[in-house]
Formats: sequence, structure tokens, C-alpha cells
Amino acid sequence: MRITFLGTGTSQGIPVIACECAVCRSNDQHNKRLRASVLIETQGRTFVIDTGPDFRQQMLRADVKHLDAAIFTHQHKDHTAGLDDIRAFNHRQQQDMPLYGRAEVLNQIRNEFSYAFSETRYPGVPHFEMHAIENKPFDVLGVNVIPIEVMHHKLPVYGFRIGDFTYITDANFISEKEQEKIKGSKILVLDTLQKEPHLSHFTLAQALELIEKLQVPQAYLTHISHKLGLHAVIETELPDHVRLGYDGLVLEID
Repeated sequence: MRITFLGTGTSQGIPVIACECAVCRSNDQHNKRLRASVLIETQGRTFVIDTGPDFRQQMLRADVKHLDAAIFTHQHKDHTAGLDDIRAFNHRQQQDMPLYGRAEVLNQIRNEFSYAFSETRYPGVPHFEMHAIENKPFDVLGVNVIPIEVMHHKLPVYGFRIGDFTYITDANFISEKEQEKIKGSKILVLDTLQKEPHLSHFTLAQALELIEKLQVPQAYLTHISHKLGLHAVIETELPDHVRLGYDGLVLEID
């Protein structure tokens, strides 16, 4: 399995518009973060988790030529807003794009991209094949995916486990039952917004505590805010088996 971090930033990305902080002004490319998303290549399939506002740029930067499906964690705009650009793959592959998400997520997509579902669709609009998922394993073109329900304040969000890889973004609570699904993963990617307490995201301390509890051998942090600090500085504060994710990072799992 090959995993590419397409984006590791929070909803505003980094740099934040008009911000003059040290992180946003940094020339270190590790501190330049698009909205959170990841590309999975496994069993001859390629799919993306979330299509945020930077989706087009992410596909171009990663040189993605074929996409089999898109899977959604939840309906917030920083995870869905780039969906229109799926139409490039519609045109290239000459087929509808399968989308997988909770019924609430798919309903919001239908509302926000209503022109794609009209009975008299304008030529060139994106074409989707909608698949509602629940909190139980599902199949994406032959690839088994296990959803992990986490809470983003009061909003249920899905993380996903695919083989030995688990990806969780936009969370500040994971029940004991759902934590059991994570155990045994070789790699965990976990939401870590900042050091200060936050209403709907894990802090750095909370994320490290959970990683230690789950005994995951390797973890990467994502959905990072400029408030967390400079990449090079925070890296020195982490245990050896935990690293900051960054845009363009590629991982391989046997």
C-alpha cells in the first residue's frame, strides 16, 4: 500500500490569509499545508479520502492520472469543496465517479453540487455514483474499508482503516469501542490541531496520549494549524515513533 499526504493543514490551510506569524511567513515547505486529504494506492486501486478546496492542486502536484473513488470523512467544506474537479477524471475515464460517505454527507453533496444532479445537466458537469455507508465495513471496488466513528465536537465523523493503515481527521473524542478498531495498525494518522485546548480537535498532548494508549508503532499528525508551531521545532518535541505529517509525504506499507 502506498499513501500520499495530499494536504495536512486545517480548514484555513497554512499560510493563513493575511497572517504574519512565524509559521505563515516561513520559507520551509513543511510549513506550507493544503487542506487535509490523503491518496491511497492499494490492490491496483487508487482512491482519495476527502476532496477539499485544494483538490485540483493536490491532484496536479501528485501527478494523479487515474482515480477510482472518493471517500468522505464528513461534510465540512474543507473536506468537500473541491469535488467539482472530479469531472477531469470523468472525462478521462469515461465513467461516473463512485463517492462513499454517510447519508448526511451525500445529501449535502447533492445540495451543494445540485447542478450535477439536475435532470437537465449542463454538458461537462461532474458525474457521480453515490454509495451511502454506515458504521460497518464496506467494499470499495474490492478493497475492504473499516469506518471508525469519531466525534468532531457534536458531529459524527468517520476515520478509516484500510489494512494496517488508519486515518483519522477532525476528531476530539474516540470511544473505547471505536479505539479497538485502530489497535494493531502499523501506521496511524491522527488529527492534531494545536497545543491549546480546542472545542472540536485533539490537542498535541491529547493526540500523543491516545497514540501511547493504542501502542501504534508509527504515527503521523495531520490537520495542523499554524498555531501548533514551526514544523522543525515541533518535530524535536515528539517521541521517536511520532512525526508531523507534511504535504507530499509518501509512506509504504507491505
